[in-house]
Amino acid sequence: MQRTLGTCYYPEQWTRDIWEEDARRMAEAGLTWVRIGEFAWSRLEPQPGQYDFDWLDDAITVLGAAGLKVVLGTPTATPPRWLVDRYPDMLAVDAEGRPRKFGSRRHYCFSHAEYKAECARIVTKLAERYGKNPHVAAWQTDNEYGCHDTIISYSDAARAAFRTWLRGQYPGPGNDGDIGALNAAWGNVFWSMEYDGFDQIDLPNLTVTEPNPAHVLAFRRFSSDQVVAFNRVQTDILRAHSSAPLSHNYMGRITDFDHFKVGADLDIATWDSYPLGFLEDRVGADPARQRAYARQGDPDFQAFHHDLYRAVAGCAPGVSGASGKPARWWVMEQQPGPVNWAPYNPAPLPGMVRLWSWEAFAHGAEAVCYFRWRQAPFAQEQMHSGLLRPDNVEAPGLEEARQVFAELKDAPEVPEGQAAVALIFDYDADFAWATQPHGLGLSYFGLVFDTYRAMRGLGLSVDILRPGTTDFAGYKVIAAPGLMHMSDGLKSALVAADAQVLIGPRSGARDEDMAIPLPLPPDIPGLDVTVAHVESLRPDMPIALADGGHVQLYREALQGSAAVAERAVDGTVAAMTEGQVTYLGAWLDESALLRLLAKACTAAGVETMVLPDGVRRRDCGDSGSGSTTPPSPSPSKIGSLRPPVSDARA
Repeated sequence: MQRTLGTCYYPEQWTRDIWEEDARRMAEAGLTWVRIGEFAWSRLEPQPGQYDFDWLDDAITVLGAAGLKVVLGTPTATPPRWLVDRYPDMLAVDAEGRPRKFGSRRHYCFSHAEYKAECARIVTKLAERYGKNPHVAAWQTDNEYGCHDTIISYSDAARAAFRTWLRGQYPGPGNDGDIGALNAAWGNVFWSMEYDGFDQIDLPNLTVTEPNPAHVLAFRRFSSDQVVAFNRVQTDILRAHSSAPLSHNYMGRITDFDHFKVGADLDIATWDSYPLGFLEDRVGADPARQRAYARQGDPDFQAFHHDLYRAVAGCAPGVSGASGKPARWWVMEQQPGPVNWAPYNPAPLPGMVRLWSWEAFAHGAEAVCYFRWRQAPFAQEQMHSGLLRPDNVEAPGLEEARQVFAELKDAPEVPEGQAAVALIFDYDADFAWATQPHGLGLSYFGLVFDTYRAMRGLGLSVDILRPGTTDFAGYKVIAAPGLMHMSDGLKSALVAADAQVLIGPRSGARDEDMAIPLPLPPDIPGLDVTVAHVESLRPDMPIALADGGHVQLYREALQGSAAVAERAVDGTVAAMTEGQVTYLGAWLDESALLRLLAKACTAAGVETMVLPDGVRRRDCGDSGSGSTTPPSPSPSKIGSLRPPVSDARA
């Protein structure tokens, strides 16, 4: 696999006289890919039905003439003002019933039929015009689904579509659906919430107190399916006119829709990596850790998403992309310097842009593209750095990108290998946790990320697996934390796996309709463990474990004949084991997780090493000639992920 670099470019934002010079400088810097067009609808169609593709024809020609490959984005994330005037009800509506309004981006509701038709029309025009263009080597659908909390909309269009979706989930005679089945599944006898028909069902917002969790979970699943359907409209059109691969750029810690389902219609999974912005905005780190890693980014957050989107792309063993070709994943937007949108926006340490690039390649990325080519002197992102300053002078990130390009020439080819350790990630579990967190700040993502961080802290490489996985051949340790609903097939496959298996906490805690199942959870075959009751804990109420570390935030009272694997100093049981399967009934702190995972690895014959915080490693397969790290790396030049000593002690 050839590893390449790229950038994001907006020719419509710059005067025509600098395009050739920009293209020349991109090529000289070693860039291969240039993404364009994803925000340009108002320039492509200034008025309804009046198209102007001449400038885009020209831009693609200029870039192609310089030897660059174009990723052409569909512009559906930024519907123009005239379209909003035509369909004012296309705007998404927040949980308080307020329309999101025009004036930035992502101002649309996925359920609005007329907006989807308008999207299909502009995408068709682009596909017909550029589907065979030799310089258009890839496509991107829309931009950053879910950014700015834009998946869930409480609009009239969403209400109507939700009712139709529910009829399909609870089918009855004809197309009417079975309202009795829905009432029974949701437990609507409680508080007299029973419906006489689907047209009585409203959206689960603005209720006096919390809505029925079954109602909320159904609406979250519906909202996710709307994204899948919206994306499929575009991919179907593009495939009819182009053989170039299709992609979408996902984001960090966006879990409001099922990326695996969207990815099934794509060839390349890409994501937008902003290590410093995410540290302040999404990692969930405490102030001391934010300060310690303010100029490097969290040591594990980017790696987690590299591995996640490798799975979304279908890069698990034996899995191919939508076209039947080997699956691929990229970083479509890599932070090149300070950003503009986090609570605080420091500049990265010298060498960090280079390190982030190599970290992505070490996890199997095919391309790393820097956002953006030139910093804009206007509008919302004028404080977001690029590879060039607004005056065309090189910003520090460009030299580091150029250095990565020079190193790529001599980097050995390293095949992807299967890791010994697997971690299951399920977007539907996140929907369920968000519906019923049971404690302030508790989240499925947080639980899974804590597990991943501990694995990485033991020097382990990790494969992230889809929830439908049932073939665990080759894995020696498998972790399945927090899978609120577990199918019988998954439970049986985990028990049958030739591996040390760690399940829980809160796994199998609800059925498909968010009810507590009987027998009581976790109901794992061959594992006599029952969760008698659960409790969430205040952050200042950790419970010490007898062998070290603490239970924090959440724990379950476990009963059964399985062997006790972990016990708290107060005598309560935290984990129970039968054979190779352990059920963990508690959210453990880092120390306890490290110990528990190390114990499982020892039993499975997997070598571990406890790494200092900020030092990480990854096995990249065996080529017999080295690894994907840059030749003769110098920590002083690359920029260590470890914080300065003064910060570490602060």
